[in-house]
Amino acid sequence: MHSIYPLKFKPIYLDKIWGGQRIKTVLGHDYGKLPNCGEAWLISGYKDMNTEVINGFLAGNELNELVEIYMDELVGEKIYEKYGNEFPILVKIIDAADWLSVQVHPDDELAMARGMRGGKTEMWYIIDAEPGAQLISGFSRSTNRFEYQSLLQQKRLPEILNYENVSAGDVFFMPAGRIHALGPGVLLTEIQQTSDTTYRIYDWDRVDSEGKSRELHLEDALDAIDYNAYPEYKTQYSILPNRTSHIVKCPYFNTNLLKLDKSVEKDYGYIDSFIILVATAGMCEIKTAQGSETLRAGEALLLPAITEIAQFRPLIPSTILETYIDL
Repeated sequence: MHSIYPLKFKPIYLDKIWGGQRIKTVLGHDYGKLPNCGEAWLISGYKDMNTEVINGFLAGNELNELVEIYMDELVGEKIYEKYGNEFPILVKIIDAADWLSVQVHPDDELAMARGMRGGKTEMWYIIDAEPGAQLISGFSRSTNRFEYQSLLQQKRLPEILNYENVSAGDVFFMPAGRIHALGPGVLLTEIQQTSDTTYRIYDWDRVDSEGKSRELHLEDALDAIDYNAYPEYKTQYSILPNRTSHIVKCPYFNTNLLKLDKSVEKDYGYIDSFIILVATAGMCEIKTAQGSETLRAGEALLLPAITEIAQFRPLIPSTILETYIDL
């Protein structure tokens, strides 16, 4: 069997009522005639939304097929033992031209109790934001399910939501249970557990072209919501040029930032995990013993777990998110 090498995938594009055009205009993706492209799934092993390899001799294979064939060589020994043939991380680019619904995701325990495979913890890295752009993360003050239900029924829920102004480079960690919504003018990378379980709790009283409201999941959400408020919702981190800047560490993924204007070499030999690289700006050549690829802004690359040394050569100054799982 041939050795597995750095993999690129064909994105899956989704039309959304709130989507815009910046996945095309800012990041150069060609998604055809979709009127409002809200999401590009760059790397996905989710159910029937598996991304397909576009480079090398494995072109045409879906991600989970490769997990099944290469197992720990692709994902790492402990990760394969835990997650089996489903790739455990989903990477998206999201473009919001309007408010997304206010929603919440269950944690693993609740999701499994309800017959689902797992919960959904995620993080957002802001690629671009228009002046005045905002998002919602959590509550502005602690509440409880009774007050929450009362305000929801009175259409007053926004009164206790925590609004955050956003700009490029901001990071927001969204653990399962934290209510959140993305506002207009925000383009971001989302890194999350492989799950699409979303409880929609408020949709700004929107209706579609036929005058219908989107489905809400009010009862399902009650046990999922974390009703506490927190002093800080934006993730604070320091940028270390041409070095690894740690930004998010949780049981489901570790994500670091690489801001590069010169060549660097990284040793991944000690990590028993695949490594996902997502470029949010610039263009960078990435070379390993198994092969090399050029990564442009808006693209993702999957380095298999057998990768030991990776050389990064920025062709122009580049910003890259680096994600792996540390079990």
